Amino acid sequence: MPTITDHAIATPNKPAFIMGATGECVTFGELDARANQVAQLLRAEGIQQGQHIAMMMKNCREFMEVMFGCMRAGVVFTPISTHLKKDETAYILNNCRAQLFIASGSLVEVAAEAAEQAPQLRRSFVIKGEKIGFSDWHTALVQQSADPIPDQSLGVPMLYSSGTTGKPKGVFRAPENIDLDAPHPLKLAGAYYGFNADTVYLSPAPLYHAAPLHYNTLNLIQGGTSIIMERFDPEEALALIEKYKTTHSQWVPVMFVRMLKLPESVRGQYDVSSMQRAIHAAAPCPIDIKRQMIDWWGPVICEYYSSSEGVGFTIIDAEDWLAHPGSVGRPLTGIPKILDEQLQELPIGEVGQIYFAEVARFEYFDEPGKTEEAFDTRGWGTVGDMGYLDGEGYLYLTDRKNFMIITGGVNVYPAEIEGLLVTHPQVADVAVFGIPNEEFGEEVKAVVQPMNVDDAGPELAAELIAYARSQIAHLKCPKSVDFLEALPRHPTGKLYKRLLKDTYWQQTP
Repeated sequence: MPTITDHAIATPNKPAFIMGATGECVTFGELDARANQVAQLLRAEGIQQGQHIAMMMKNCREFMEVMFGCMRAGVVFTPISTHLKKDETAYILNNCRAQLFIASGSLVEVAAEAAEQAPQLRRSFVIKGEKIGFSDWHTALVQQSADPIPDQSLGVPMLYSSGTTGKPKGVFRAPENIDLDAPHPLKLAGAYYGFNADTVYLSPAPLYHAAPLHYNTLNLIQGGTSIIMERFDPEEALALIEKYKTTHSQWVPVMFVRMLKLPESVRGQYDVSSMQRAIHAAAPCPIDIKRQMIDWWGPVICEYYSSSEGVGFTIIDAEDWLAHPGSVGRPLTGIPKILDEQLQELPIGEVGQIYFAEVARFEYFDEPGKTEEAFDTRGWGTVGDMGYLDGEGYLYLTDRKNFMIITGGVNVYPAEIEGLLVTHPQVADVAVFGIPNEEFGEEVKAVVQPMNVDDAGPELAAELIAYARSQIAHLKCPKSVDFLEALPRHPTGKLYKRLLKDTYWQQTP
């Protein structure tokens, strides 16, 4: 597989990536030189192959430069969510054993407080500016040579779970081959989606998340150009598709929802016909939302199911999905298995915990107990999702095991109810979970973010309950609806449902 250096030699003036809001362009020649400087700086700071650094950075050119610098210095790099508080950030800094820390200027206050709790740090840098304990990144970088370091080797990311069900866990998978020219693990997905040197890839999500990080890496290694949004905005995303004639993109379902909720007069202004593959994952996509996207963009919508842990990978295109609505496809890697509580395989159509056979082993960094829990005695791996298989081997998701509601002995899966309620015209976002009920153990609760907060109240709550009862079994329907101005949703699209659920359970005597 080619490298960034190969493209820098062949097409030095071709844009490697363009920042969406500012139009700032970084060519392959510039990216290659800057990645060399990053690698040189890491060595100058004493960071050797196999050691760890952390980066708490918003979407910016420096994020990409640091990432590719680490990848040629054999360094393990951990991107940290830009929305974490000081104690959460400090936990990751210490857990990943970061030797060096780089933060965006707007995040330096939280970063500095977290760094004070991480005594193993050798040095901390801030992008543009200085603060006590933090040196200016650019000042240090420009002093470095743009020549390759003599001991280049492949560095890898170590990403942390989003912490939606508990403390975040570092997912570590050592490179199978430290040679920079080794085949990249994304090669299969890239071939399926048609990534090549002509690809123009729109990246609307935070770069610290697994999917945008990996797909931007894949695209640039193939010689394509990435358009990176500093933050997601539904209309700006459509404008960038039209402006740059983007061919590929990667989304989460809440982004589809927000684009579809734009007025028809706004959506109709933008030409999205250049899109060849609109890839989505990270959360179950409501069936009606996906149908609307296919109706709007055409049969370019593709879905995959995987995880930061890399336990299995399924894939499905629009045509196949229309024949199997709701499915996340058949496996590209791994063999899906549906197991009961005793880890026995369940029959076709029965819901259980999803495992994958024939997958490479990963580890939760410095947490051997949690690593062992992720695998059974056969080496089959899981990340805790629930689902079932149909007779043709297509996989369907129901929800996380942690969020399943058991009411009167019946299993209820919130994702199905959320997928229905979000299609109501007055609903911008919704979370469904179980709350205590003396008679049934749990009952179904919905918390809704209305399109217009002034509509929140008993009338809309009653309307939403009636809407649900008209379309799904009554036992699945919310018994009550509460309203919030905004739900605690991660920018990658994942909902911090645990935070909402805990509030209600803590109120129980």
